[in-house]
Amino acid sequence: MAQTYLMWVAGKEQSGEAELIPVEDPATGETFALCHAASVSDVESTVALAQAAFKSGVWSKSPRHHRADVLDKCAVLLTDALPGLIALEVRQTGRAIREMNAQVPSLVRWFKYYASLLRVEEQPVLPTVGKLHNFLQRVPLGVVAQITPFNHPLLIAVKKIAPALAAGNSVIVKPSELTPLSTLLLGQILKEAGVPDGVFSVLPGYGATTGKALVQHSLVRKVDVTGGTTSGRAIGGIVGGNLARYTAELGGKAPLVVFDTADVQLAVNGIAFGSFVASGQTCIASTRILVDNKVLPQLLKKLKVKTDSITQRMGAPTNPESMMGPLISAKQLSNVEKLVDEALESSKAKAVTGGSRMQGVSPLDGTDFSKGYFYPPTILVSIEGDNLLTTRIWREEAFGPVIVVVGFDSEEQAVKLANDSEFGLGAGIWTQDLAQAFRISEQIDAGITWVNTHHRNDPSSPWGGAKSSSGVGSENGIDAYQAYTTTKSTIINYASTEESLATDDWFRGGAVRYG
Repeated sequence: MAQTYLMWVAGKEQSGEAELIPVEDPATGETFALCHAASVSDVESTVALAQAAFKSGVWSKSPRHHRADVLDKCAVLLTDALPGLIALEVRQTGRAIREMNAQVPSLVRWFKYYASLLRVEEQPVLPTVGKLHNFLQRVPLGVVAQITPFNHPLLIAVKKIAPALAAGNSVIVKPSELTPLSTLLLGQILKEAGVPDGVFSVLPGYGATTGKALVQHSLVRKVDVTGGTTSGRAIGGIVGGNLARYTAELGGKAPLVVFDTADVQLAVNGIAFGSFVASGQTCIASTRILVDNKVLPQLLKKLKVKTDSITQRMGAPTNPESMMGPLISAKQLSNVEKLVDEALESSKAKAVTGGSRMQGVSPLDGTDFSKGYFYPPTILVSIEGDNLLTTRIWREEAFGPVIVVVGFDSEEQAVKLANDSEFGLGAGIWTQDLAQAFRISEQIDAGITWVNTHHRNDPSSPWGGAKSSSGVGSENGIDAYQAYTTTKSTIINYASTEESLATDDWFRGGAVRYG
Protein backbone atom coordinates (compact mmCIF):
# COMPACT_ATOMS: atom_id res chain seq x y z
CA MET A 1 0.00 0.00 0.00
CA ALA A 2 1.32 3.43 -0.94
CA GLN A 3 2.52 5.56 1.97
CA THR A 4 1.13 9.09 2.23
CA TYR A 5 3.42 12.06 2.94
CA LEU A 6 2.20 15.41 4.29
CA MET A 7 3.58 18.87 3.54
CA TRP A 8 5.99 20.49 6.00
CA VAL A 9 4.69 23.92 6.98
CA ALA A 10 6.22 26.20 9.60
CA GLY A 11 7.52 23.45 11.84
CA LYS A 12 4.89 20.74 11.48
CA GLU A 13 3.31 18.32 9.04
CA GLN A 14 0.18 19.59 7.36
CA SER A 15 -2.33 18.36 4.81
CA GLY A 16 -2.45 20.10 1.46
CA GLU A 17 -5.59 21.26 -0.28
CA ALA A 18 -4.44 20.36 -3.81
CA GLU A 19 -4.77 16.94 -5.41
CA LEU A 20 -2.44 14.23 -4.10
CA ILE A 21 0.73 13.64 -6.13
CA PRO A 22 1.53 10.01 -7.06
CA VAL A 23 5.25 9.25 -6.68
CA GLU A 24 6.63 6.50 -8.92
CA ASP A 25 9.53 4.11 -8.54
CA PRO A 26 11.31 4.67 -11.89
CA ALA A 27 12.74 1.15 -11.81
CA THR A 28 9.30 -0.49 -11.80
CA GLY A 29 6.83 2.20 -12.87
CA GLU A 30 4.82 1.50 -9.71
CA THR A 31 3.34 4.23 -7.50
CA PHE A 32 4.84 3.64 -4.07
CA ALA A 33 3.84 6.88 -2.33
CA LEU A 34 1.29 9.68 -2.37
CA CYS A 35 2.27 13.21 -1.46
CA HIS A 36 0.08 16.08 -0.32
CA ALA A 37 0.37 19.15 -2.53
CA ALA A 38 -0.04 22.85 -1.84
CA SER A 39 -2.94 24.82 -3.27
CA VAL A 40 -2.77 28.55 -3.97
CA SER A 41 -4.30 29.22 -0.54
CA ASP A 42 -1.73 26.90 1.07
CA VAL A 43 1.02 28.95 -0.57
CA GLU A 44 -0.57 32.18 0.66
CA SER A 45 -0.79 31.01 4.27
CA THR A 46 2.72 29.53 4.27
CA VAL A 47 4.25 32.74 2.92
CA ALA A 48 2.37 34.69 5.61
CA LEU A 49 3.81 32.42 8.33
CA ALA A 50 7.30 32.73 6.86
CA GLN A 51 7.00 36.53 6.72
CA ALA A 52 5.76 36.66 10.31
CA ALA A 53 8.71 34.57 11.45
CA PHE A 54 11.08 36.84 9.55
CA LYS A 55 9.62 40.02 11.01
CA SER A 56 9.70 38.57 14.54
CA GLY A 57 13.48 38.37 14.35
CA VAL A 58 13.53 34.92 15.95
CA TRP A 59 15.94 33.80 13.22
CA SER A 60 16.59 36.84 11.05
CA LYS A 61 17.98 38.86 13.96
CA SER A 62 19.45 36.01 15.98
CA PRO A 63 23.22 36.16 16.61
CA ARG A 64 25.24 34.78 13.75
CA HIS A 65 27.06 32.40 16.10
CA HIS A 66 23.72 30.94 17.13
CA ARG A 67 22.77 30.39 13.50
CA ALA A 68 26.17 28.76 12.93
CA ASP A 69 25.60 26.39 15.86
CA VAL A 70 22.21 25.40 14.47
CA LEU A 71 23.68 24.70 11.02
CA ASP A 72 26.36 22.55 12.63
CA LYS A 73 23.63 20.64 14.46
CA CYS A 74 21.84 20.19 11.11
CA ALA A 75 24.99 18.48 9.81
CA VAL A 76 25.09 16.12 12.80
CA LEU A 77 21.42 15.18 12.56
CA LEU A 78 21.62 14.79 8.79
CA THR A 79 24.47 12.32 9.29
CA ASP A 80 22.36 10.34 11.77
CA ALA A 81 19.48 10.20 9.26
CA LEU A 82 21.58 9.08 6.28
CA PRO A 83 20.42 5.44 5.99
CA GLY A 84 16.75 6.37 5.67
CA LEU A 85 17.42 9.35 3.42
CA ILE A 86 19.60 7.30 1.05
CA ALA A 87 17.01 4.53 0.76
CA LEU A 88 14.25 7.03 0.00
CA GLU A 89 16.42 8.92 -2.48
CA VAL A 90 17.15 5.69 -4.35
CA ARG A 91 13.47 4.73 -4.43
CA GLN A 92 12.14 8.03 -5.77
CA THR A 93 14.95 8.87 -8.22
CA GLY A 94 15.95 5.42 -9.44
CA ARG A 95 19.59 6.40 -8.91
CA ALA A 96 21.91 3.48 -8.18
CA ILE A 97 22.49 3.07 -4.46
CA ARG A 98 26.25 3.15 -4.96
CA GLU A 99 25.83 6.71 -6.27
CA MET A 100 23.61 7.77 -3.37
CA ASN A 101 25.94 6.18 -0.82
CA ALA A 102 28.64 8.50 -2.16
CA GLN A 103 26.56 11.64 -2.74
CA VAL A 104 24.15 12.00 0.17
CA PRO A 105 26.76 11.84 3.00
CA SER A 106 28.60 14.74 1.33
CA LEU A 107 25.67 17.09 1.96
CA VAL A 108 26.75 17.76 5.54
CA ARG A 109 29.65 19.78 4.10
CA TRP A 110 27.28 22.55 2.99
CA PHE A 111 25.86 23.06 6.47
CA LYS A 112 29.36 22.98 7.96
CA TYR A 113 30.77 25.36 5.35
CA TYR A 114 28.12 28.05 5.85
CA ALA A 115 28.32 27.64 9.62
CA SER A 116 32.05 28.34 9.35
CA LEU A 117 31.46 31.26 7.01
CA LEU A 118 29.16 32.89 9.56
CA ARG A 119 31.88 32.65 12.21
CA VAL A 120 34.66 34.17 10.12
CA GLU A 121 32.86 36.66 7.86
CA GLU A 122 34.42 40.12 8.13
CA GLN A 123 32.41 43.32 7.86
CA PRO A 124 34.13 46.06 5.84
CA VAL A 125 34.84 49.54 7.19
CA LEU A 126 35.11 51.92 4.25
CA PRO A 127 37.69 54.73 3.93
CA THR A 128 35.15 57.57 4.01
CA VAL A 129 36.49 61.15 3.98
CA GLY A 130 36.15 63.04 7.24
CA LYS A 131 35.35 61.91 10.77
CA LEU A 132 32.89 59.32 9.61
CA HIS A 133 32.83 55.61 10.44
CA ASN A 134 31.18 53.74 7.54
CA PHE A 135 30.65 50.02 8.07
CA LEU A 136 28.74 47.47 6.01
CA GLN A 137 26.55 44.62 7.14
CA ARG A 138 24.99 41.76 5.26
CA VAL A 139 21.34 41.47 6.25
CA PRO A 140 18.75 38.88 5.13
CA LEU A 141 16.25 39.53 2.37
CA GLY A 142 13.11 38.05 3.93
CA VAL A 143 11.04 35.19 2.52
CA VAL A 144 12.88 33.28 -0.21
CA ALA A 145 11.53 30.56 -2.52
CA GLN A 146 13.56 27.67 -3.84
CA ILE A 147 12.51 25.47 -6.76
CA THR A 148 14.45 22.20 -6.90
CA PRO A 149 14.64 19.52 -9.65
CA PHE A 150 14.22 15.76 -9.70
CA ASN A 151 17.77 14.66 -10.46
CA HIS A 152 19.53 15.55 -7.18
CA PRO A 153 16.65 16.25 -4.77
CA LEU A 154 18.61 16.41 -1.51
CA LEU A 155 21.89 17.73 -2.89
CA ILE A 156 20.41 20.70 -4.68
CA ALA A 157 17.97 21.46 -1.86
CA VAL A 158 20.77 21.56 0.71
CA LYS A 159 22.98 23.65 -1.60
CA LYS A 160 20.26 26.30 -1.57
CA ILE A 161 18.90 25.91 1.98
CA ALA A 162 22.24 26.19 3.80
CA PRO A 163 23.28 29.67 2.54
CA ALA A 164 19.71 30.97 2.74
CA LEU A 165 19.37 29.95 6.39
CA ALA A 166 22.88 31.12 7.21
CA ALA A 167 21.93 34.59 5.99
CA GLY A 168 18.83 34.64 8.23
CA ASN A 169 16.04 34.26 5.69
CA SER A 170 12.77 32.37 5.91
CA VAL A 171 12.88 29.56 3.34
CA ILE A 172 10.11 27.84 1.36
CA VAL A 173 11.14 24.94 -0.90
CA LYS A 174 9.02 23.63 -3.78
CA PRO A 175 10.60 20.29 -4.74
CA SER A 176 9.98 18.53 -8.03
CA GLU A 177 6.65 16.74 -8.11
CA LEU A 178 8.59 13.66 -9.28
CA THR A 179 10.84 13.48 -6.20
CA PRO A 180 9.36 15.49 -3.31
CA LEU A 181 9.77 13.02 -0.46
CA SER A 182 13.35 13.32 0.82
CA THR A 183 13.15 17.12 0.96
CA LEU A 184 10.10 16.81 3.22
CA LEU A 185 12.18 14.79 5.69
CA LEU A 186 14.59 17.72 6.04
CA GLY A 187 11.83 19.59 7.86
CA GLN A 188 12.01 17.47 11.00
CA ILE A 189 15.83 17.44 10.93
CA LEU A 190 16.04 21.24 10.75
CA LYS A 191 13.40 21.67 13.46
CA GLU A 192 15.26 19.34 15.82
CA ALA A 193 18.49 21.21 15.09
CA GLY A 194 16.90 24.46 16.27
CA VAL A 195 15.47 26.16 13.18
CA PRO A 196 12.41 28.03 14.56
CA ASP A 197 8.89 27.29 13.39
CA GLY A 198 7.94 29.37 10.37
CA VAL A 199 11.49 29.69 9.10
CA PHE A 200 11.49 26.54 6.94
CA SER A 201 8.66 24.99 4.92
CA VAL A 202 8.38 22.47 2.08
CA LEU A 203 5.43 22.79 -0.31
CA PRO A 204 5.20 19.94 -2.84
CA GLY A 205 3.12 20.61 -5.92
CA TYR A 206 3.16 21.14 -9.65
CA GLY A 207 5.01 24.03 -11.23
CA ALA A 208 2.01 25.49 -13.05
CA THR A 209 0.04 25.88 -9.81
CA THR A 210 2.09 25.64 -6.61
CA GLY A 211 5.30 26.89 -8.17
CA LYS A 212 3.67 29.79 -9.98
CA ALA A 213 1.76 30.91 -6.86
CA LEU A 214 4.98 30.87 -4.88
CA VAL A 215 7.33 32.69 -7.26
CA GLN A 216 4.81 35.42 -8.09
CA HIS A 217 4.00 36.22 -4.46
CA SER A 218 4.84 39.84 -3.67
CA LEU A 219 6.39 38.97 -0.29
CA VAL A 220 8.92 36.58 -1.82
CA ARG A 221 12.14 38.60 -2.09
CA LYS A 222 14.29 36.04 -3.88
CA VAL A 223 13.68 33.00 -6.07
CA ASP A 224 16.38 30.38 -6.57
CA VAL A 225 15.63 27.74 -9.19
CA THR A 226 17.37 24.77 -10.75
CA GLY A 227 15.66 23.44 -13.85
CA GLY A 228 15.31 23.69 -17.59
CA THR A 229 16.03 26.82 -19.61
CA THR A 230 12.44 27.31 -20.80
CA SER A 231 10.96 27.18 -17.30
CA GLY A 232 13.84 29.26 -15.96
CA ARG A 233 13.10 32.07 -18.40
CA ALA A 234 9.39 31.95 -17.57
CA ILE A 235 10.06 32.13 -13.83
CA GLY A 236 12.57 34.93 -14.36
CA GLY A 237 9.90 37.01 -16.11
CA ILE A 238 7.60 36.65 -13.13
CA VAL A 239 10.31 37.38 -10.57
CA GLY A 240 11.44 40.45 -12.50
CA GLY A 241 7.93 41.84 -12.31
CA ASN A 242 8.23 41.85 -8.52
CA LEU A 243 11.76 43.31 -8.64
CA ALA A 244 12.90 40.37 -6.52
CA ARG A 245 16.32 38.72 -6.61
CA TYR A 246 16.82 35.76 -8.93
CA THR A 247 19.32 32.92 -9.20
CA ALA A 248 18.85 30.22 -11.83
CA GLU A 249 20.98 27.19 -12.63
CA LEU A 250 19.58 25.97 -15.93
CA GLY A 251 20.49 23.87 -18.95
CA GLY A 252 23.78 22.49 -20.15
CA LYS A 253 25.37 20.65 -23.04
CA ALA A 254 28.88 20.28 -21.68
CA PRO A 255 31.79 19.70 -24.04
CA LEU A 256 34.58 17.37 -22.95
CA VAL A 257 37.76 17.86 -24.98
CA VAL A 258 40.38 15.10 -25.21
CA PHE A 259 43.76 16.10 -26.65
CA ASP A 260 46.36 13.70 -27.99
CA THR A 261 48.54 14.45 -24.96
CA ALA A 262 45.96 12.94 -22.60
CA ASP A 263 46.20 9.49 -21.09
CA VAL A 264 43.48 7.79 -23.13
CA GLN A 265 42.31 5.37 -20.43
CA LEU A 266 42.10 8.17 -17.86
CA ALA A 267 40.07 10.20 -20.34
CA VAL A 268 37.77 7.25 -21.04
CA ASN A 269 37.16 6.79 -17.32
CA GLY A 270 36.45 10.52 -17.03
CA ILE A 271 34.03 10.48 -19.96
CA ALA A 272 32.13 7.54 -18.50
CA PHE A 273 31.75 9.27 -15.14
CA GLY A 274 31.00 12.72 -16.53
CA SER A 275 28.47 11.36 -19.01
CA PHE A 276 26.68 8.47 -17.34
CA VAL A 277 26.53 9.22 -13.60
CA ALA A 278 22.88 9.77 -12.62
CA SER A 279 21.99 8.13 -15.94
CA GLY A 280 23.15 11.31 -17.66
CA GLN A 281 20.48 13.36 -15.90
CA THR A 282 22.74 16.18 -14.76
CA CYS A 283 23.07 19.72 -16.06
CA ILE A 284 26.84 19.41 -16.40
CA ALA A 285 26.87 15.94 -18.01
CA SER A 286 29.62 15.72 -20.62
CA THR A 287 27.41 15.05 -23.62
CA ARG A 288 29.59 16.41 -26.46
CA ILE A 289 32.87 14.51 -26.56
CA LEU A 290 35.51 16.18 -28.75
CA VAL A 291 38.58 14.07 -29.47
CA ASP A 292 41.82 14.74 -31.31
CA ASN A 293 41.63 12.66 -34.48
CA LYS A 294 45.08 11.22 -33.76
CA VAL A 295 43.68 9.30 -30.77
CA LEU A 296 40.00 9.07 -31.77
CA PRO A 297 40.01 5.41 -32.98
CA GLN A 298 41.85 4.25 -29.86
CA LEU A 299 39.58 6.23 -27.57
CA LEU A 300 36.37 5.01 -29.23
CA LYS A 301 37.48 1.40 -28.88
CA LYS A 302 38.23 1.79 -25.17
CA LEU A 303 35.11 3.88 -24.56
CA LYS A 304 32.90 1.20 -26.12
CA VAL A 305 34.39 -1.42 -23.82
CA LYS A 306 33.84 0.79 -20.78
CA THR A 307 30.29 1.68 -21.83
CA ASP A 308 29.32 -1.92 -22.55
CA SER A 309 30.64 -2.95 -19.14
CA ILE A 310 28.25 -0.43 -17.54
CA THR A 311 25.29 -1.78 -19.55
CA GLN A 312 26.09 -5.35 -18.56
CA ARG A 313 26.07 -4.39 -14.88
CA MET A 314 22.79 -2.47 -14.83
CA GLY A 315 20.10 -3.79 -12.53
CA ALA A 316 17.90 -2.82 -9.60
CA PRO A 317 18.89 0.56 -8.14
CA THR A 318 18.96 -1.04 -4.69
CA ASN A 319 21.62 -3.52 -5.82
CA PRO A 320 25.07 -2.27 -4.66
CA GLU A 321 26.60 -3.91 -7.76
CA SER A 322 24.37 -2.01 -10.19
CA MET A 323 26.27 0.65 -12.13
CA MET A 324 23.41 2.81 -13.44
CA GLY A 325 19.69 3.21 -12.87
CA PRO A 326 16.70 4.15 -15.02
CA LEU A 327 15.57 7.55 -16.22
CA ILE A 328 13.16 9.37 -13.93
CA SER A 329 9.90 8.92 -15.85
CA ALA A 330 8.17 7.68 -18.97
CA LYS A 331 8.15 11.25 -20.28
CA GLN A 332 11.90 11.62 -19.85
CA LEU A 333 12.50 8.24 -21.49
CA SER A 334 10.37 9.34 -24.44
CA ASN A 335 12.34 12.59 -24.79
CA VAL A 336 15.62 10.70 -24.98
CA GLU A 337 14.22 8.15 -27.42
CA LYS A 338 12.93 10.86 -29.76
CA LEU A 339 16.27 12.70 -29.93
CA VAL A 340 18.28 9.53 -30.50
CA ASP A 341 15.84 7.99 -32.98
CA GLU A 342 15.71 11.21 -34.99
CA ALA A 343 19.51 11.31 -35.24
CA LEU A 344 19.74 7.64 -36.26
CA GLU A 345 16.90 7.86 -38.79
CA SER A 346 18.41 10.97 -40.38
CA SER A 347 21.33 8.88 -41.69
CA LYS A 348 23.64 11.43 -40.10
CA ALA A 349 24.52 9.38 -37.01
CA LYS A 350 25.09 5.80 -35.99
CA ALA A 351 25.26 4.15 -32.60
CA VAL A 352 28.58 2.66 -31.55
CA THR A 353 26.69 1.09 -28.66
CA GLY A 354 23.23 1.49 -27.15
CA GLY A 355 20.63 3.55 -28.97
CA SER A 356 17.34 1.97 -27.90
CA ARG A 357 15.31 1.35 -24.77
CA MET A 358 16.37 -1.62 -22.66
CA GLN A 359 14.14 -4.70 -22.69
CA GLY A 360 14.40 -8.17 -21.19
CA VAL A 361 15.96 -8.93 -17.83
CA SER A 362 19.19 -7.83 -16.20
CA PRO A 363 22.05 -10.37 -16.35
CA LEU A 364 23.16 -8.88 -13.04
CA ASP A 365 20.09 -9.55 -10.91
CA GLY A 366 17.12 -10.41 -13.11
CA THR A 367 15.49 -6.96 -12.99
CA ASP A 368 12.78 -6.64 -15.65
CA PHE A 369 13.94 -3.64 -17.66
CA SER A 370 10.66 -3.36 -19.55
CA LYS A 371 8.77 -2.38 -16.39
CA GLY A 372 10.98 0.62 -15.65
CA TYR A 373 12.45 3.51 -17.63
CA PHE A 374 15.85 2.02 -18.41
CA TYR A 375 17.95 3.37 -21.27
CA PRO A 376 21.52 2.14 -21.88
CA PRO A 377 24.59 4.36 -22.04
CA THR A 378 24.76 5.31 -25.70
CA ILE A 379 27.54 6.55 -27.98
CA LEU A 380 26.69 8.28 -31.27
CA VAL A 381 29.13 9.21 -34.03
CA SER A 382 28.78 10.71 -37.51
CA ILE A 383 28.16 8.39 -40.42
CA GLU A 384 30.06 10.71 -42.75
CA GLY A 385 32.22 13.75 -41.96
CA ASP A 386 30.76 15.99 -39.28
CA ASN A 387 27.11 15.74 -40.33
CA LEU A 388 26.22 14.81 -36.75
CA LEU A 389 26.72 18.51 -35.96
CA THR A 390 23.48 19.33 -37.80
CA THR A 391 21.32 17.06 -35.63
CA ARG A 392 19.23 18.13 -32.64
CA ILE A 393 21.10 15.72 -30.34
CA TRP A 394 24.24 17.85 -30.88
CA ARG A 395 22.51 21.02 -29.65
CA GLU A 396 19.64 20.06 -27.38
CA GLU A 397 19.87 18.80 -23.83
CA ALA A 398 18.73 15.17 -23.85
CA PHE A 399 19.10 14.71 -20.09
CA GLY A 400 19.91 11.05 -20.49
CA PRO A 401 22.92 8.73 -20.92
CA VAL A 402 23.64 9.71 -24.53
CA ILE A 403 26.87 11.20 -25.85
CA VAL A 404 28.02 12.31 -29.29
CA VAL A 405 31.67 11.90 -30.24
CA VAL A 406 33.28 14.22 -32.80
CA GLY A 407 36.91 14.51 -33.94
CA PHE A 408 39.07 17.62 -34.38
CA ASP A 409 42.50 18.41 -35.83
CA SER A 410 43.61 21.57 -34.00
CA GLU A 411 43.15 23.52 -30.78
CA GLU A 412 41.31 26.21 -32.69
CA GLN A 413 38.84 23.70 -34.08
CA ALA A 414 38.39 22.10 -30.64
CA VAL A 415 37.54 25.44 -29.04
CA LYS A 416 35.13 26.33 -31.83
CA LEU A 417 33.29 23.03 -31.40
CA ALA A 418 33.25 23.36 -27.61
CA ASN A 419 31.66 26.80 -27.83
CA ASP A 420 29.16 25.78 -30.51
CA SER A 421 26.25 25.81 -28.06
CA GLU A 422 23.76 28.19 -26.49
CA PHE A 423 24.73 26.66 -23.13
CA GLY A 424 27.78 27.43 -21.03
CA LEU A 425 27.58 25.68 -17.68
CA GLY A 426 30.27 22.99 -17.47
CA ALA A 427 33.19 21.80 -19.60
CA GLY A 428 36.00 19.30 -19.34
CA ILE A 429 39.55 19.19 -20.72
CA TRP A 430 41.82 16.15 -20.76
CA THR A 431 45.50 16.79 -21.41
CA GLN A 432 48.87 16.20 -19.78
CA ASP A 433 50.15 19.51 -21.20
CA LEU A 434 49.72 22.13 -18.45
CA ALA A 435 50.20 25.09 -20.80
CA GLN A 436 47.57 23.65 -23.12
CA ALA A 437 45.17 23.24 -20.18
CA PHE A 438 45.51 26.93 -19.36
CA ARG A 439 45.16 28.04 -22.98
CA ILE A 440 42.03 26.05 -23.67
CA SER A 441 40.32 26.69 -20.33
CA GLU A 442 40.62 30.43 -20.93
CA GLN A 443 38.87 30.14 -24.30
CA ILE A 444 35.96 27.84 -23.44
CA ASP A 445 32.74 29.67 -22.54
CA ALA A 446 31.73 27.80 -19.41
CA GLY A 447 31.11 28.78 -15.82
CA ILE A 448 32.89 25.67 -14.58
CA THR A 449 35.82 24.00 -16.34
CA TRP A 450 37.43 20.81 -15.08
CA VAL A 451 40.87 19.64 -16.22
CA ASN A 452 41.59 15.91 -16.00
CA THR A 453 38.50 15.41 -13.84
CA HIS A 454 34.77 16.08 -13.98
CA HIS A 455 31.77 16.94 -11.80
CA ARG A 456 33.83 18.02 -8.81
CA ASN A 457 31.55 19.93 -6.45
CA ASP A 458 32.60 21.66 -3.24
CA PRO A 459 30.61 24.06 -1.03
CA SER A 460 33.29 26.72 -1.50
CA SER A 461 33.44 26.52 -5.31
CA PRO A 462 31.01 28.69 -7.35
CA TRP A 463 28.64 26.77 -9.61
CA GLY A 464 26.92 28.73 -12.38
CA GLY A 465 26.71 29.35 -16.10
CA ALA A 466 28.61 31.65 -18.45
CA LYS A 467 25.77 31.97 -21.00
CA SER A 468 22.18 33.03 -20.37
CA SER A 469 20.70 29.68 -21.40
CA SER A 470 22.58 28.13 -18.49
CA GLY A 471 21.21 30.60 -15.99
CA VAL A 472 22.10 33.65 -13.90
CA GLY A 473 24.08 33.89 -10.69
CA SER A 474 25.77 30.95 -9.02
CA GLU A 475 25.43 28.45 -6.22
CA ASN A 476 28.05 27.64 -3.57
CA GLY A 477 30.68 29.75 -1.92
CA ILE A 478 30.54 33.27 -0.60
CA ASP A 479 28.66 34.36 -3.74
CA ALA A 480 25.64 32.21 -2.86
CA TYR A 481 25.56 33.49 0.71
CA GLN A 482 25.79 37.10 -0.36
CA ALA A 483 23.05 36.57 -2.96
CA TYR A 484 20.73 35.79 -0.04
CA THR A 485 21.53 39.12 1.60
CA THR A 486 21.43 42.81 0.89
CA THR A 487 24.07 45.30 1.93
CA LYS A 488 23.27 47.71 4.76
CA SER A 489 25.60 50.70 4.98
CA THR A 490 25.79 52.60 8.28
CA ILE A 491 27.68 55.91 8.51
CA ILE A 492 28.42 57.36 11.96
CA ASN A 493 29.69 60.90 12.44
CA TYR A 494 32.11 60.88 15.37
CA ALA A 495 33.19 64.52 15.16
CA SER A 496 32.74 66.62 18.31
CA THR A 497 29.64 68.80 18.68
CA GLU A 498 31.74 71.95 18.20
CA GLU A 499 33.32 70.65 14.99
CA SER A 500 29.97 69.56 13.61
CA LEU A 501 28.43 72.95 14.34
CA ALA A 502 31.27 74.58 12.44
CA THR A 503 31.27 72.32 9.41
CA ASP A 504 27.86 70.69 9.04
CA ASP A 505 25.45 73.65 9.01
CA TRP A 506 24.52 73.61 5.36
CA PHE A 507 22.42 76.77 5.48
CA ARG A 508 24.70 79.01 7.54
CA GLY A 509 26.13 80.65 4.41
CA GLY A 510 29.64 80.55 3.00
CA ALA A 511 31.52 77.50 1.86
CA VAL A 512 29.96 74.15 2.70
CA ARG A 513 31.04 70.57 2.27
CA TYR A 514 29.43 68.07 -0.05
CA GLY A 515 29.74 64.38 0.71
